[in-house]
Amino acid sequence: MDVTLRETTLEDVPILFEHQRDPVAAEMAAFPSRDWEAFVAHDAKLRVDPTAIRRTIVADGAVVGSIGAWGEDEREVGYWIDRAAWGKGIASAALAALLAEVQERPVTAHVAEHNVGSMRVLERNGFVETGREQEEDIVMVGFRLD
Repeated sequence: MDVTLRETTLEDVPILFEHQRDPVAAEMAAFPSRDWEAFVAHDAKLRVDPTAIRRTIVADGAVVGSIGAWGEDEREVGYWIDRAAWGKGIASAALAALLAEVQERPVTAHVAEHNVGSMRVLERNGFVETGREQEEDIVMVGFRLD
């Protein structure tokens, strides 16, 4: 499978919006879906944030998710993959490509404890667990890449 990253365009926004609306994916990410207005507002904020890097993930020619890094002092990474593309190595390949572009270290990430797949993606890319924190009714696992 050919996985590439490209700059996120306005044409990608409706597709990425639909990805984050998937209730199973939202539960796995422990992140509530945004409505259209909130999603567009967040996207607009990222577009003008000089610290933010946003990329669209394309696999075999189709948009399958987004990935990015943000923060000035310590970079954090995050991604969202369309559930139809889970388990195909896309997230691991996309994160490797982003880390090749984002040279600053350390890089951090936070994942819901029940999201074992994302923890594996981070570990495959060299991240190590730094700790766990209870946040409301979910345990979040911190990761770091030096």
